[in-house]
Amino acid sequence: MADGQTSYVEAPTGGTGFGQSLDRHVLQRAQRGEMAAFATIYQRFSGACYTLALRVLGEPSAAEDIVQEVFLKMFATVRGFRGDAPFGAWLKRLTANATIDVLRSRQRFRDEDVDALFDALPAASTDAEDGVDAWSLLQRLPARARAVVVLHEVEGYTHKELADLFGQSESYSKSILARALKRLGDEAGIDAGEHEHE
Repeated sequence: MADGQTSYVEAPTGGTGFGQSLDRHVLQRAQRGEMAAFATIYQRFSGACYTLALRVLGEPSAAEDIVQEVFLKMFATVRGFRGDAPFGAWLKRLTANATIDVLRSRQRFRDEDVDALFDALPAASTDAEDGVDAWSLLQRLPARARAVVVLHEVEGYTHKELADLFGQSESYSKSILARALKRLGDEAGIDAGEHEHE
């Protein structure tokens, strides 16, 4: 960058998901409105966008809608992207915000009481035939708890960032995360205390 700052889009292509870098020239072309550049960005990042939305929302059709919404928003706002942070991080933030908006629109945030959120769940299954793969375990969580787990544990969001996303305190996301991880441990038959000091 001309002012001596590091531009995160100038790094060589690499990484996966939202961690992929974006060639500076592709970004500049997209900022000028070139459709071929938009297509390149879509090909590179749409899978990561879909995966995050699917993990949070748990519904393929809703995840596809998020991809469309996020890329339409990105097309409309990319001119304002300055490169102060990696492009993928910016796009991940757009995706996370869009998924939280969907959850809010479904009014799944009506009851802000963390205890009530988990009390409404059926008891943990003890049937080995129910399976213990990560995806099915995540699907057993309430939508809000699944969003906190995915964004914190998989996508690396901090509790401060989650507090901003959800419009709550940091202790709110910490409480939901602790309860969700305990629930996942119960479902998987793992004693949550075994992993507290790792």
